[in-house]
Amino acid sequence: MRAITIPEPGGPEALVWADVPDPQPAEGEVLIEVAASAVNRADLLQRQGFYDPPPGSSPYPGLECAGRISALGPGVHGWAVGDEVCALLAGGGYAEKVAVPAGQLLPVPAGLDLVTAAALPEVTCTVWSNVFMIAHLRPGETLLVHGGASGIGTMAIQLAKAVGARVAVTAGGPEKLARCAELGADILIDYREQDFVQEIRKATDGAGADVILDIIGAKYLQRNVKALAVSGRLAVIGLQGGVKAELNLAALMAKRAAITGAGLRARPLNEKAAIVAAVREHVWPLIGNGQVRPIVDRTLPMAEAAEAHRVVDASAHVGKVVLTV
Repeated sequence: MRAITIPEPGGPEALVWADVPDPQPAEGEVLIEVAASAVNRADLLQRQGFYDPPPGSSPYPGLECAGRISALGPGVHGWAVGDEVCALLAGGGYAEKVAVPAGQLLPVPAGLDLVTAAALPEVTCTVWSNVFMIAHLRPGETLLVHGGASGIGTMAIQLAKAVGARVAVTAGGPEKLARCAELGADILIDYREQDFVQEIRKATDGAGADVILDIIGAKYLQRNVKALAVSGRLAVIGLQGGVKAELNLAALMAKRAAITGAGLRARPLNEKAAIVAAVREHVWPLIGNGQVRPIVDRTLPMAEAAEAHRVVDASAHVGKVVLTV
């Protein structure tokens, strides 16, 4: 098969479309003929040499895909060759074939093609696990989403609105904020021009956000705590703004607040399977009835993965960038 390889870490030009050995499905795995994969910022970090795949997983980038099952490994039940699926991966999505544990498979939602479905697994699993399973966002609460126009952000807006929450977003510029508004965001904050702490307090009569979904990390830590409501929950899922910061613990304690940090890629298989099962139960019906939809900014051929990385690196997109085989 062919796959995007990284012979040496570096810029987008480090991605090379090359011939590699076909994967074989192990016990409990299926083999997928990939139709499409989607770009995540973790892929950019892997390309740069900062985010190695977990031991035993595919060395190629790509944390999600959609396609058709072409083979079943021993012990797989409930799936058949020819089934159209999308999947959460530990790696290997940028390829013509990938082996994946059956517990990380999802059926392609009715009404969606394979290319569009490739934009779903990572964002739905990330948002549902962090905002709902960990931070327990409830109807009537306020969610603040940093990077509202990203793939994660566009999904978080829709899911939070679907359960009856109020949504605030930060994004860079009026065009991206307008797209967030179209998806249902109630409070629009241009991080280039406005202080999100002041704006969220103003919009909530001084209360603050009940849940904050943060992709920035260290740079926003202290301000995020200031922006939290009493009993608020800060869910950190990205480190675009660094990994180390000082925190006034008295401020955290005064608000009886909680900070959590979680990733998906390195979690044990049973935890990933539980998240995927929860997404199938709670999110898939919302996609099926049209309440929630994946936002695809553009599609590019898999061989042009370097250009896709340039787009994501420059934040020149809204939603997901998808690579097609």
